[in-house]
Amino acid sequence: MLSIKNAVNHARVPALVAIFLSLLLPHTAAYSFEKPEVVRIAAIATNQGGKNVVSGGQSAAIAANGWLEDELKKIGVKFEWYPVSAAVGGPLFNEALANRSADFANYGDFPALIAKAGGIDIKLIVPSGHGTNSYLITAANSPAQSIKDLKGKRIAIHRGRPLELAFSKLVSSNGLKYKDFKIYNVNSQAGAAALAAGDVDALFTGSDAFQLQDNGVGKIIWTSKGTPWKWRAELFVRKEFADKYPEVTQIVANAYVKASYWASQEENRKEVIRYATLLGTPENVVLRDYEGDGDNWKDRFSPLFDPLTVEHYREAAEFTLAEKLISRKVDVKDLIDTRFLDTALKEQKLEAYWTPRTK
Repeated sequence: MLSIKNAVNHARVPALVAIFLSLLLPHTAAYSFEKPEVVRIAAIATNQGGKNVVSGGQSAAIAANGWLEDELKKIGVKFEWYPVSAAVGGPLFNEALANRSADFANYGDFPALIAKAGGIDIKLIVPSGHGTNSYLITAANSPAQSIKDLKGKRIAIHRGRPLELAFSKLVSSNGLKYKDFKIYNVNSQAGAAALAAGDVDALFTGSDAFQLQDNGVGKIIWTSKGTPWKWRAELFVRKEFADKYPEVTQIVANAYVKASYWASQEENRKEVIRYATLLGTPENVVLRDYEGDGDNWKDRFSPLFDPLTVEHYREAAEFTLAEKLISRKVDVKDLIDTRFLDTALKEQKLEAYWTPRTK
C-alpha cells in the first residue's frame, strides 16, 4: 500500500514528464495550428547545369538565401519550388494552381486575372515593387520620333501579354486607336526578327530592346519609365489554401516582405542585379532598364498596396475584359487580400519604411 508521501510523488510523475517533453519539443505547443505536409510555390526558373534555378525578384532572393525553407522547417513543413519556364509562363502557372500542384504563384498580372475570371479562386497577397518597363523600338533608319509618327505603320507586339496594357495606354494617351496601325501579333523573338528584316516598322517589347539597339537593329523612341504603365508580377495564393492554413500563408507572406526589404538595401544592390540576370539578360541591360525611372532604390521594391498598384489592377481587369482575354470582369476588391501584408509589415516593423505612391 502506497504511503501518502509516495502517492504524492507518484502523482507528480506525469506532470514532470510533461514539463520535460515540453522543453525537448518547444515547437509542439507554439505551433498548434493546422499545417500542410508541404508548401509549393510556382516561380519562373531556368535550368542551369541540370538544376532549376529560381530567377528574378523576391523569389530569387528567397531561394538563394533559404529564408522560407528555414522558417517552414521550424514547424515541420516541407518546402518546394514548382519551376515554370519563362517560355511558357502564364498557362503553366494557372494549370499548377488549378490542379493544386502549387499553393502559391509568383507571376504576372494578366495570367492571374485570367485565372480569377476562369474560376481559379486566388488572392493577391504581396505586391512586388513598382513594375517592369516596356519599350517602343523602331528600325534604326526610321525617322519616327514618337508613336504618332507610326500612324499607318506596322507594329509588332505580343498581344494578350502584360506589356500590352502599357501599349494601349501609350496609344490612347496620344489620341490614337489600334486601328490607326497595322498590328502584328507575334512574340518578342519573332518581332525582333521581323524588325531586323524590315517586315515591321516597330516593335513594342521589354528590356530586350536595349540589345536590339546595341546590335544596330533599331532605336528606342519611347519607354514606360516615368509612367505608372508597367507590367507586374506578384505573390498570389489559392484562397482555399489561405483559408485552411492562414498561419502558414502568413509565414510565406513574411518571407516575401523580408525579400523586398533585403532588396531595398543599398548594400545588396549588386546581388539584386545579379538575380535579375539569371534569365539570361545581360547585366548592362538590367542596369539601363533600372536607371532613370524616377524611383529611389528603396522604393523600387516597395510591396505596398498603394493607390497606383490597386488602380493598375482595376485598369488591367477592364482591359482584359475589353480585349476578350477574360469572359467576365474581375472585382479587384475580391482579388486583393491585404491582411497578410499588413501583418508582415507590422511584425517586421516596416509600416513606415516605404512611401506609398499616389501618382
